[in-house]
Amino acid sequence: MKFVIVAKMQYLKVPKLQKIIIFLVLLALDLLSKYLVFNYIDLYEFVKITPFFDLTHIHNFGVSFGLFSGTIPAVYLIIIGLLVVIFIVYLFLNAQDKLEYWGLFIIICGAIANIIDRCINGFVIDFMYLYINQYYWPAFNFADIYISIGIIMIILNVLKKLKIKK
Repeated sequence: MKFVIVAKMQYLKVPKLQKIIIFLVLLALDLLSKYLVFNYIDLYEFVKITPFFDLTHIHNFGVSFGLFSGTIPAVYLIIIGLLVVIFIVYLFLNAQDKLEYWGLFIIICGAIANIIDRCINGFVIDFMYLYINQYYWPAFNFADIYISIGIIMIILNVLKKLKIKK
């Protein structure tokens, strides 16, 4: 038990290790979920979970929401994605406060997860499907959720800074 306490204390002293672990957990959650969907849900099959949420298996050959699907080769999307990640890492390393820092960190996690998926498959696996009656939201995955949460955090941070300036 003493070893566990010492190990936990060392973990808390190393913030970089915490970030690495968070990064790896987020990446693993996304990639594992895509692996399970790929292997256990047939392509275009829908598994009803609630009256407004299904699991499905969709191959996204485009960018967000399938835009430009089939018009841009996967290798170009990977290169563009890597360039965007490099720019976001630059912003991350120069972040001015915690909300901006964590927002950019979560965006990086999501972007890298989708890039890895596209490198492995040539497409991104989307599997969460929300709808209300005849209104549907395009399918998405955990990496998309990370990116969306990060963007919301950055928008909130900008709004907070604008409010402080007034």
